Amino acid sequence: MSVTEQEPVIEQPIDSQKSVDSAPIEVAPVTSTKIKETAPEVPANENKEELNYLSSELFSEIRQVSFEDFLDNDVIEEVSDEDQERYLSTFSDINEREIIPGRVIGMNEKEVLIDIGFKSEGIISRNEFNENALPEIGEKLDVFLERMEDESGKTVLSKEKADFFRRWIELRNIHETGEIISGRIIRRIKGGMIVDLNGVQAFLPGSQIDVRPVKDFDRFIDTDLDVRVVKFNEFRKNIVVSHKVILEESLKEQREALFKELEVGSILEGRVKNITDFGVFIDLGGIDGLLHITDISWGRINHPSEVIEMNDAITVKVIEYDEERKRVSLGLKQLVAHPWDDVEIKFPVGNVVKGKVVSLTNYGCFIELEPGVEGLIHVSEISWTKHIKNPSEVYTMGDEIEAKVLSIDIDDRKISLGVKQLTPDPWDQIEERYMVGTVHKCKIQNLTQFGAFAELEEGIDGLIHVSDLSWTKVIKHPKEVVEKGQELEVRILEVSRENRRISLGYRQVFEDPWPEIVNHYQAGNEISGEIIRVLDKGIIIQLEMDVEGIIPFGKMSKRDRKALASQYEVGANLSGIVMTVAPDDKKVVLYKEELAGTGKSTNATNEVKQYLKNQDTDSSEKLDLPQELLDMASEAEKDGISDEPEDSDSETATEE
Repeated sequence: MSVTEQEPVIEQPIDSQKSVDSAPIEVAPVTSTKIKETAPEVPANENKEELNYLSSELFSEIRQVSFEDFLDNDVIEEVSDEDQERYLSTFSDINEREIIPGRVIGMNEKEVLIDIGFKSEGIISRNEFNENALPEIGEKLDVFLERMEDESGKTVLSKEKADFFRRWIELRNIHETGEIISGRIIRRIKGGMIVDLNGVQAFLPGSQIDVRPVKDFDRFIDTDLDVRVVKFNEFRKNIVVSHKVILEESLKEQREALFKELEVGSILEGRVKNITDFGVFIDLGGIDGLLHITDISWGRINHPSEVIEMNDAITVKVIEYDEERKRVSLGLKQLVAHPWDDVEIKFPVGNVVKGKVVSLTNYGCFIELEPGVEGLIHVSEISWTKHIKNPSEVYTMGDEIEAKVLSIDIDDRKISLGVKQLTPDPWDQIEERYMVGTVHKCKIQNLTQFGAFAELEEGIDGLIHVSDLSWTKVIKHPKEVVEKGQELEVRILEVSRENRRISLGYRQVFEDPWPEIVNHYQAGNEISGEIIRVLDKGIIIQLEMDVEGIIPFGKMSKRDRKALASQYEVGANLSGIVMTVAPDDKKVVLYKEELAGTGKSTNATNEVKQYLKNQDTDSSEKLDLPQELLDMASEAEKDGISDEPEDSDSETATEE
């Protein structure tokens, strides 16, 4: 019988299950079994015999087994229908991306072999296990089925993913129940920390670590922390946890208990939570109270950080409590007595005290005598003699100075201080040192419109009025006679110790020239001089003996006076007849026919001369002149200092 006509030949199978059960050893996972025939070794020096693979003799050694013989073989075990049904049903219940139970049946250097009751064993990378805690053969564990078969036909499993998804489900339930769990902070990232929740990593924001702001995040690394899951994102596989909410719940209980016992005047212990420009927030153990900057110290402070630091333990007093708004105002300075309670004893009037400049204003400077007690040195109390406009000219912030207590107002909590009182007042004996009529040297310090201030000694000034600068000239400004820094002699005219004023005269140092001037300028004489000013109502000429003469215009329209004045120029020579000498007004009044408006009378000048000649009156006395002439002179002299032009030809027009 040929080979093709023979019954099917079946090789006897190897009972692999029995071998594994009888000898539990570590084996590498096998995806297929290959049997290799070992050829007999042939010496190298022997010639190899060529085989005819088509010859039927090659198969003569193969043992033939019938189907009946195969069924009778002891290797085959009978399996009940029920067991077969249960075994086959396991295949249909296994799906990818599910957590299923398994049993370790072997491992090698790279993989762990897991029996999951499937047609083939699954494998897990050995890297998923801690080398110090590798599973034992036969150990049962839950695994995650990633793929039924990979490219090589292996069933791919994962222990890490199984642990993750199991823990993920647990965390989902924990989030729903609000349970508090423990986690380990493993590293820091932007905005917060990463927390390991037993296999699942969660994000802990920096703001959720503590109820107080955290500056040093690194100190939390590798520490265990109780947290609560506050956000669970199934889609993004994102978990956010918080430690702050746990603290707040605890603080809430403490806060409610503290609020029941809280009352104004209570002394409490707290810790500095935050420092701002306006005050300090104090943690009282569940309640935050505000310690305002004004309640920190009785003295002046620019910023709370000058006195208090972060996390300082501090004792404070409750000064105000709003139960509805849950606001507590605290005080630190209220723990000590008010410094003004015994200020009159500590700083009696008349005593010399020492303090520090803490504030400068345009009217004075404030001196801190002790924290909470300040005195004011008014600008007028700084110096007896110097004219100080602002205390900053003398003092700067932080200066230590001495002063004398002048007065104390307990009700308004004000203390008046003085510095000049530490030295004698030079004005106390001013009248003896500067007697009226005596001549002293001085130095011009300042010029004003009305006069010049001259320094007699350091701090002692006197005023030379503009009218006391010259006997003969009408001075419009002191700079016409003196200049700043000039040294000269003056005569004391008046001294007022009460008003601290001294009147000085410069012209009084010299002899009064007017008696001689009166004798020189006899009425009726014709004299001439140089025109120095042309005014609206007259012409001023410079005469001998440093005297000015005025020739007034007569009564005429403004148009005529303006036209007449335009005919005369400064510097030209002009003559007139002496009518009168006025020492008080520092003028010699003259008459000139062309300017008097009497041009119709050819003998007007001669008439005036003759009238004056017939007067039996001494030249030093006032002449009895016609009223018309006196009015003209008076009017011209009155307006003689005005150089402003007229704006109208009408006599009734208003002058600017």
